[in-house]
Amino acid sequence: MGERDPAADRPRRVAFVVTRSDSVGGVQVCIHGLAVGLRAAGHEVEVFAGGDGPFAELCERDGVRVTRLRHMLREIDPLRDPRGLAELHRELQRFRPELISSHSTKAGWFARAVARQLGVANVYTAHGWAFGWQRGAKATIARGMEIVTAPLADCIITVSEHDRRKALDAGVGRPLQVLTVHNAVTELEPASAFRADPGKQPARIVSVARLEAPKEPLLLLDALGDLAERSPALDWELELIGDGPLRPAIEARLAQARGWGNRVHLLGTRDDVPQRLAQAQLFVLCSRHEGFPISNLEAMRAGLPVISSEVGGVDEAIDRGVNGELVPPGDRRAWTRVLGELLADPAARTRMGSAGRTAFETRFNFELHLRRTWSVYHQALERHLDRLG
Repeated sequence: MGERDPAADRPRRVAFVVTRSDSVGGVQVCIHGLAVGLRAAGHEVEVFAGGDGPFAELCERDGVRVTRLRHMLREIDPLRDPRGLAELHRELQRFRPELISSHSTKAGWFARAVARQLGVANVYTAHGWAFGWQRGAKATIARGMEIVTAPLADCIITVSEHDRRKALDAGVGRPLQVLTVHNAVTELEPASAFRADPGKQPARIVSVARLEAPKEPLLLLDALGDLAERSPALDWELELIGDGPLRPAIEARLAQARGWGNRVHLLGTRDDVPQRLAQAQLFVLCSRHEGFPISNLEAMRAGLPVISSEVGGVDEAIDRGVNGELVPPGDRRAWTRVLGELLADPAARTRMGSAGRTAFETRFNFELHLRRTWSVYHQALERHLDRLG
C-alpha cells in the first residue's frame, strides 16, 4: 500500500459519515483519528453521525465539527430510512465536500448513493462485512446491497486482507477498487507512562469490549471458571471494560461463581483505558467475529501479550507464539488451556509483550495509517475526475 502526506496536498473538504454516535468503538476511533489528523494537515473536515453520544462529544472536544443525524438508524427501517437518506443528502449538500468517507454498513449504503447524486468522490471503509456473520435472509440482503452499492464507490477500503478476500469472493467490488489499509492507533506521550509490565505477578487480565454480540464475555468467564477449578493456586484477576446488554447476564454468572467471582471487576465504560492497560499483564478479546480489532492494537501499544479469538483479520496482527496466542472461536477448552499457560509463564508474557510493541511501532502506528488512507483518498479523487472527464 502506498503512502501520501496529507499535509503536502492542497486543502480539501472531507466528510466522514458513520451510523452511530452513541458509543466509541473501533469504527469511531478510526474516524476520530483520521478527522483530527486531516484537520491538523490543513483540510476542512466534518463528521456526520447518527444520533448523539460520546463519539460526537469526543470529536467536538478535539475541534472537529459534527452534524448529528436524527434519522440515521443502525437497523433497516422502511419508514424512517427514506427520511434518513434525505437528511444525509441535505446536510452533505450544505457542506459541499470534495470527498465523502463513509464507515459502517448502513452509512456506507446511504453515503455512496448520496455521493453519486451530488457528483462527489467517495470512499467506503468496511470494518467487517455484515454478510460474513449474519445468517439467512439478512445475509442475502446484506450481500446484495454491497454488490449493488460497490460500483458507486471510487475506492473501497478493507481493514484486513481477510476482509478484502471475502469481498472479492462474494462479488463485492473489483480487485483494483478494493484496497486494504490495516487499522492503527496513535502513540501516547510520554510512551513510557503507558507501558505495561507483563511479567509482573499476580497477573491482571484486561478485556476492552462492548458487552454485546459478537463479543463473548460469558465464554471468557466460563473458561476462567474452569481454570479456577483446575488451578486454584493460580493467582489472577480480570477487568472487563465496556458496557452493554450482556451486563446483567454477566452479573448473574458471577453471582453463581464458586470462589472466583470476586476476581472479576466490571468497570463499565472508561475514559482511562490506556492507564488500565498499563497496569495489566495480559489482554484478551473473546469474540465470534471481527474485522481488524483496534483493541488488540491498543494492547500491543502498551506492550501487552494478546490472547484473541482467531476470527477475521486478527491473525494479520497477532502472530501465534510471537506476540500472543490465537484461540478458535467458541472453543471454551482452548481458552482455558491458553489462559492457564500464559498466566503461569511471566517470561513468555514479557517476550510476547515486547514483540507486540515492536509490531505496533513498525506496522500499526497511526501516522502510517493516515498516510496510507490519504493515498487511497487521493486515488479516489483522481478516479472520480477521470470518470467525469
